[in-house]
Amino acid sequence: MRANFIRMPKYPECWESCGSCASGNVFILELLVKIDDLIERDDNILTLETGKVALDIPSPYAGRVVAIHVTEGDTVDEGALLVTLESI
Repeated sequence: MRANFIRMPKYPECWESCGSCASGNVFILELLVKIDDLIERDDNILTLETGKVALDIPSPYAGRVVAIHVTEGDTVDEGALLVTLESI
């Protein structure tokens, strides 16, 4: 089994300059996958709430979900581990 780790992507650079989209904490609004789900590359795995907008986070890999490291309502920082996939 080869594991792929999905981490919180880097926030857009503009968030630091204007701060409009990212006012307040960034937290997980909704998990869109569960353990044993098979997902394709670019399938959305969760939705983030940024204070002003909701953003879907896609998977950079295809595979089977073997671990979910966050729950709805969690605040997340750049680089935080979100999901572990097993390559298929």
